[in-house]
Order: sequence, then structure tokens, then C-alpha cells
Amino acid sequence: MSTSSNIRLAVPFFMVRDMGASLKFYTERLDFKITNQWTPRDKIEWCWLEREQVSLMLQEPRNKEKFEQDGLKGTGVSICFQCADALALYHEFTAKGVDIPEPVVGNNLWVVAFPDPDGYRLEFESPTDTPEETKYSEWFK
Repeated sequence: MSTSSNIRLAVPFFMVRDMGASLKFYTERLDFKITNQWTPRDKIEWCWLEREQVSLMLQEPRNKEKFEQDGLKGTGVSICFQCADALALYHEFTAKGVDIPEPVVGNNLWVVAFPDPDGYRLEFESPTDTPEETKYSEWFK
């Protein structure tokens, strides 16, 4: 058995209904950058996005009819981004027009959670000693 690390990274891979809308959301509102892309028909059909040390992939299906029949893809899927300051991201994202419910403390973390355009739940979380279930508006007073 080898003692060197083998598995080094897990990257969320989202199938999206509308690549243009998803790219706009992730690049303009969440400030991710496209670092790799696949454009077999003169438009982006797959891409790798990065922000700081976090990566994710998006792909638009070729068979959109089947994709639409399968329903909302994001149901039941959450991606938890561990951050130094989730509340700073809450302010950054809401300033760019992202509709985000009020942050709340859960499991000793500030949780800033909202869906992407396809319903995938994004959670930006940072450690806190604030009591559990404290809402941002209660804490900010």
C-alpha cells in the first residue's frame, strides 16, 4: 500500500440548463473565473471555474429535451464552501444582486446559503462562536 497521497481534489460537476445564465451567475455575481473550457460547436458546452482555491465544473447537456424531462437537477445537492468570512461574501454577493436568505449560525458556522440557477444549494460557511440558530439581524444589532 502506498503512503503518498492519491486522491487530491473533489470538484463539483453541475449539469446546467442554460450555460449562458449559469456563467453569468458564477462569473459576474460570485466572481469565479473560467480557467478551462470546451467549445466544440463555437460555444462553451463545458467549463472549469475557479475562485481562490475552489473549483467547480459546469456542462450543458447536448440532449436538452431529456434534461428538461428529468426535472430540476439541483434537488438534494449542496456544496459547502468553507471560508474565512462567509458574512463578507454575503455582502459581496447581495451587492451584485444575488437573492440570499438571511445568514444563520448552524453547527458553529455562519451559513450563507442560496440556490444557483439550476437549484444546486451553495453554502458559504465560516467558523463562529456565536450561539446556534442566531440570525444575522439579531447578531448585527
